[in-house]
Amino acid sequence: MQRMVLDTNVLVSALINPGGLPNQLLQHWENGDFTLVTSTGQLDEVERVLAYEKLRRFIRPEDAARLVANLRRLATFAGALPEIVASHDSSDNVILATAIAGHASHVVTGDKGDLLALKQVEGVSIITVREAIELLASLAGGK
Repeated sequence: MQRMVLDTNVLVSALINPGGLPNQLLQHWENGDFTLVTSTGQLDEVERVLAYEKLRRFIRPEDAARLVANLRRLATFAGALPEIVASHDSSDNVILATAIAGHASHVVTGDKGDLLALKQVEGVSIITVREAIELLASLAGGK
């Protein structure tokens, strides 16, 4: 089974647009199609971002709370994070460290400027949401 880290922008986008691809990917996780790997560092970032005033009109508080509760309860937590300096953005480095420590195969992100440009870090592929959904579909087709 694939082990994936969903970047914070993917998780937030899933709540903002319930019909969009990020939400479809989240549904794949909830259906058990892949193992979602996270870390306390990422969860802290998710909670901080979901509390932004500018997002309150797009995300219902109960949906944000449900997502965080599901992550805490159902996601696989990476252990101690290694020091990674692959991106100039420290929050990106937390995502990469989470993937490495959690033995993830992929980081899924919408971050075209930084993360996607890296393509791969220490054996972890960095892909878009669409690519992740296509990967899961191809693996399901091979069962």
